[in-house]
This record gives sequence, structure tokens and C-alpha cells, in this order.
Amino acid sequence: MKISIHRTTRSALAVALGSVLALTVTACGDDGSGAAGDKGGDGSGKGRITFWDNNGGVRTDIWKQIIADFEKKYPDIKVDYVGIPAASAQSKYDTAIQGGGLPDVGGVGTAMLAEVAVQGALDPLDGRLAKSPLKGRLSRNLLDVSRAAGGAGKLYQVPTSANNGTLWYRTDLFESAGLDAPTTWTKFYEAADKLTDKGRNRFGFTIRGGEGAIAPALDAVYGQTGLTSFWNGDRTTVNDPRNVAALEKYIALYKKDTPSADVNNDFAKMVAQWDSGSIGMLSHNLGSYQDHLKALGAGKFKGIPNPTRDDGTRVQVSNPVDGLSLFKSSKNKSAAWKFIEFAVSAAENSKFNESAGQVPANTDAAQDAWVQRAEPTRLAAEALNGAGTKIVQLPYYLPDWNTISKADNEPNFQKLLLGKMSAKDFLDTLADQLDKAQADWKAHH
Repeated sequence: MKISIHRTTRSALAVALGSVLALTVTACGDDGSGAAGDKGGDGSGKGRITFWDNNGGVRTDIWKQIIADFEKKYPDIKVDYVGIPAASAQSKYDTAIQGGGLPDVGGVGTAMLAEVAVQGALDPLDGRLAKSPLKGRLSRNLLDVSRAAGGAGKLYQVPTSANNGTLWYRTDLFESAGLDAPTTWTKFYEAADKLTDKGRNRFGFTIRGGEGAIAPALDAVYGQTGLTSFWNGDRTTVNDPRNVAALEKYIALYKKDTPSADVNNDFAKMVAQWDSGSIGMLSHNLGSYQDHLKALGAGKFKGIPNPTRDDGTRVQVSNPVDGLSLFKSSKNKSAAWKFIEFAVSAAENSKFNESAGQVPANTDAAQDAWVQRAEPTRLAAEALNGAGTKIVQLPYYLPDWNTISKADNEPNFQKLLLGKMSAKDFLDTLADQLDKAQADWKAHH
């Protein structure tokens, strides 16, 4: 399968656009209304700054609390809050990069970070972080994800929070079957098989076969093999023979230990199916906790990080990380940076993530009482911050990544489940597309 033609020029266009803007856009005032080419300035560290929330509506209340705390500590700085729905955040940034109106500071997730950075819109933050009280207080693994996602080896985002792959399992069903918690892949496969009783419509696992299937499948593959890099030079490791074998084992669960309807499951269908109470395990993330609690009640389920290898080695693919970015066009970068520092301080980062139900990027915040009480979040934080955890960095920086991992290969994954495509052919097709996208990206950087 060839990569769609309309995607291959996006990197070049983005670079060209950034160059043109740098030459043609004139400087704007200090109201955060610059475009990508504006250099901005540190300013006085006082006055007014604009903050764009990239998950407006969902996170508006908690951000307004953080802003109120900030303005109380820094009464000479006022923050104008702009809430942008997550679905339109990318297009909002792209429009402002071209036409002006960028904020001083904004929420930029890793999925869009490289595309915003490559257009010259963001300031690298390595130097500021090195002199900040935040130095040494942020998760090393999340910082690595942020740097990798930026695509240039620089830090264009201070991470605020992360989700994490979570294996939810029915403790009552496991106890009845005399099974240990599925903490290793060997125990996972044993449980999937033992908990399945098709005659009673009971299954050990529900697999994600529809929208969003590729990332959890890759998480399972790399988690089993222990390969720790997505690239070997300029070629992806995704179709390494060990990964092919791991994928064959994983997808062999379909219809043997999973419902046949799984081939069409997006996350909402998969979660609803698991919450019906007849399935032993579900691989999702922390975000579905409240759904499980409402459907099953406390004491009938637990959430743990995805399984380790038998030797205890934990390898997982990078999850999207949310964070705050400083825009190059800002005329008051010192005030904007103060806001970033404050928002990711232990107290405020803890407050934000307790509201969001996610893992704090600030390692001091990750020790707070609410995290310790919320076992799935505590275990996820320990996994993400653990020195022994190895993160395989998915190539979020590739402009073609979303199209390759969704539009191009989700249909192929369904063919794989249905036996119409082999695991080797599936991964070889994916690898060919990724290698070409990587070559295209390197040619323009």
C-alpha cells in the first residue's frame, strides 16, 4: 500500500510556510496577537498574557481555579483565558500561525506538537527549565516523550499530565478462577484462556479492533518483545521478526478468548462491553475508571499498568502527553513562563490532575494523598516514573503519523483479525509507510 500523495508534502509546506512568515509578518503589539514569524520578547514580566486551553469546556473550571491562584500570587499579571474544544485546537493554532492572534502560552499536546513547532511558532524551553525550580521535579520519562514529540530534540512543551495504558481486570472473576493478577504477559494469556467460557458467553479479554486499534496493539507487541526503540537507524523496528511473533500471539486471542464483535470496537464500545460484566480483562487507560466504578461497583475490578515480561522488564509505547508551550511571538515571555512554572508546580499540578484523573508530570505531585488513594493512578505514576520503565517513543513528530496509524492501517488491522491478512504483511505494510514518512521528514529537517 502506498502512502497517500496528499500527505507527503506536508512537512515541506510547513517549513516553507514558517520561512515565509518569518520574512513577511510584521510585529504586533504586546497583547499576544503575534504570528509564527514574530520573535516577541521577554517583556517586563508584568501586565496581561493570554492563555489558550486546548481542552476548553472539559478543563475550563480547573484552569480558572489555577489562574485565580496565579493572579493571587502575582497580582501584577493578569491572565486572559480562552477555552478551545480539543477537536478544534489544531486548526485554531494553524489559523493563528498564518494570520496572527497566537497566545502567549497555550496547551499543546504531543499529537500536534511537532506540527506547531515546525512552523516556527514555539520557543524551545530547555534553557528556561534548566534555571527553573521545576528542574529535577518533572518526570524524566514524560520529558523524554515531550522532546521526542517535538521532532528536533528540543523541549517545546513542559509536560503537565499523561494518561497511561491500563489493564483493567475483574478481581471477582480472577478470585473465583484461582488466578493471580495479570501482572506479566504469561499470566495475561493464561487468564484470557482460563476465563473464557463461550457456552456461557464469558470471555477472558476484549480486544480493540475498530477506531484507535493501532496504538494498543503496538503497546502489546513492544511490551512482549522488550524492544526499546521504534527506530534502528532510519528504519522502523515495527516489523522486527520478534514483533511479528508477538502480534501473531496477541491477535490469536480474537474469537478464541474475545467476543467476535470486537473487530468493530472503538474505545466506547469496548468499555461498554467490558462493563456489562461478562469479560475478564480490558486494555484501555485511566480515563475509563468512573465508567467501571458506576457499572461494576468498587471491589470487583482493579486497574494495573500493562503487563511486564516474565523477568519484570517493563516496556511500553509512549502515550500522548499534554503540556504547556511558550509561543515565540509573545511580547511578555517572562510573565508567560511564570505562569507555566506556577501551573506545573507541585500544588497546582496535583490539583489539575486530580480533576483530570491523569498522572501528574510533577513527581512531587505524584506523591500526593489523592494519587495514593487512587490505586490505578498511583500504579500508573510509578510505572511512568520508574527508573526501570523503558518508553518506546512513537513518532508523533511525523506529519503523516496520524494518517498512517489511523486511516491507512485501522482497516488493515481488521483484516488481520479476520484472517484476511498475515501479521507479517500487516507490519511490513506499516513499516514501509513509516520508513517513507521518516525519510520525507528527514529530507526537510
